[in-house]
Amino acid sequence: MLHNLLPNTLPFLGFFTGLVIVYYLIPHRFRWLLLLLGSLFFYGTFNVGYVALLAGFTLFIYLMSLVTAARQGGLRRVLLVVGLVGGVIPLLVFKYYDNFFLRYLLTAPSIPRLNWLLPAGLSFYTFSCLSYLVDIYRGKLPVEKHLGRMALYVAFFPKLLAGPIDRATTFLPQLLKPARFNREEVALGLQMVLWGLVKKVVIADRLAVFVNQVYQSPGTASPVDLVLASYFFAFQIYCDFSGYTDMAIGMGRVLGINLMENFRRPYFSTSINEFWTQRWHISLTRWFRDYMFIPLGGSRVAKWRFYLNLIVVFAVSGLWHGSNLVFLIWGTLQGVWQVLALMTAPARNWIAKLLRVPGKVGTVISALAVFHMVLTGWVFFAVGYVRGTAATLNDALTVFRQVGKDFTDLPSQFAHKSYSPELLLSFGLLGFLILMEVMEERWNLWAKMRVRPVYLRWAVYYALILGLLAFGVWQQTRFVYMAF
Repeated sequence: MLHNLLPNTLPFLGFFTGLVIVYYLIPHRFRWLLLLLGSLFFYGTFNVGYVALLAGFTLFIYLMSLVTAARQGGLRRVLLVVGLVGGVIPLLVFKYYDNFFLRYLLTAPSIPRLNWLLPAGLSFYTFSCLSYLVDIYRGKLPVEKHLGRMALYVAFFPKLLAGPIDRATTFLPQLLKPARFNREEVALGLQMVLWGLVKKVVIADRLAVFVNQVYQSPGTASPVDLVLASYFFAFQIYCDFSGYTDMAIGMGRVLGINLMENFRRPYFSTSINEFWTQRWHISLTRWFRDYMFIPLGGSRVAKWRFYLNLIVVFAVSGLWHGSNLVFLIWGTLQGVWQVLALMTAPARNWIAKLLRVPGKVGTVISALAVFHMVLTGWVFFAVGYVRGTAATLNDALTVFRQVGKDFTDLPSQFAHKSYSPELLLSFGLLGFLILMEVMEERWNLWAKMRVRPVYLRWAVYYALILGLLAFGVWQQTRFVYMAF
């Protein structure tokens, strides 16, 4: 059996290349089967048991969608609830039973632990299936009677491990349209795959080495290292996660299947609302908006209830990310930031007008403020990710205490710190990333590349490939969001 068949490995490159060649050689009517078998093979390289769970889960959702669509009235609602509860049970058992319920709620030593590993991608395909059931109930799409196409929606390998959380309303209709080989679309898809690979292997995995070293034991780390590791983690998680989704979307485009956008240069956000609704993990934010926030009443309720809805949704989002208490705090904090931003908006606008802050200066100040609001939350997230089940709230608070006790002395400590070549290289790569993001934000850089001369495009591609070979950290293979 193959191991580590991940998008950032050479075995996967061979797998994907072979699949694409066969895909465009065979008739359209067989392509769903090729993609399904390829997706199951891909997933089985992690653990054959994962495939069995995925198959059983898919069959359950498929049957519940059929019976729900065939009924009306109260019985239809009952069947929806049964489907949703049954759909979320695997997530509760594998993800939360040991590490949340037994750790924080059911503390009796006589209650047995399961010690089951969390199947890769479970959080993502669970949400995809729950949205499918709700959309069937709401009449947003006809029920999919073809079990194979339904299974492919759940298991499609580019998005299986870490999203984006695509909707059946947009994914399933694409399977019915014959995809023709389009050089421009394939080139654009491969371009996205290459850039996503650079973000993951060259930037994220290089930053991860320092972050893991510092956050494994925050109590013994220096304030300077904690500050650097916290900033590094903000860019590590962005490059890791957006790198994966760039690759997923790119692979989908090569196969003629469009997946939804998931990131849009989030650290340029000028408000915390913009960060979450328009730029960061867009597919998840829209999922919570459509299937939780709006059903709770959304913003069409009393102001206090609106604020409570925001905090509750973000708290649940935090638990979706991880079963540790630090993730719940991280999510709740994002909700609190949202509420505070709404409450203080009139005062902040009044102060800006009073001080006559120029537009561009105000944009930079707002972006920096939002970035640091998000950064405080990343401390909890980083502790939960790096230390895993051993993470405690005190670990995160230790980071703040360590930095806070010498806060006024930090400039001097930074000036006297000995910077290794590895750290200097990391700074340089972050500068390169920010430059690329600025150009993409202002000029839609990658779209413009499509109309540039061939020699210029290939010069850029070769430069990125050389960067992969020269600066890539290939020992790190797991993507951050595979842990959730």
